[in-house]
Amino acid sequence: MSKISVKNDTLAKILDRYDKDKGQLISILQDVQAEYNYLPREAVEFVSSQLDVPLSQVYSVATFFKAFSLKPRGRHTVHVCMGTACHVRGAAQILQQMQNEMKISCGDTTEDGKFTLESVACVGACALGPLVVVDGEYAGQMTVNKVKPLLEKYD
Repeated sequence: MSKISVKNDTLAKILDRYDKDKGQLISILQDVQAEYNYLPREAVEFVSSQLDVPLSQVYSVATFFKAFSLKPRGRHTVHVCMGTACHVRGAAQILQQMQNEMKISCGDTTEDGKFTLESVACVGACALGPLVVVDGEYAGQMTVNKVKPLLEKYD
């Protein structure tokens, strides 16, 4: 995966939108993540220095919320539901097949930056299980044979 170039002028514009208000740290980090698709180390350090907030505090916020990622994320996020209803219908096998097809472990991003694979506790659509959610789109009654065709639909 290619390294993303962090631009301080882009980050400065984000900070200016919030008047460099320390109380807006979460919103600032959300905008930074929207820009880079994750929180690059250089960006976190820049935000810390510009807001005069300890780096440890910025990292504390960034690691507390599951919505933030400190690792590059794929263009497409794949969530495999591991809730009870999905689990008893074969979610573990679906997750294993996803890992095999993508050649990554759960929590990782493919080398080409196409997919990030994650498991989730429950998405609340038990009747559709086992369930995979790609970029917010539900693919219900998933089977190991449906994994490859599902992934092939995404660029």
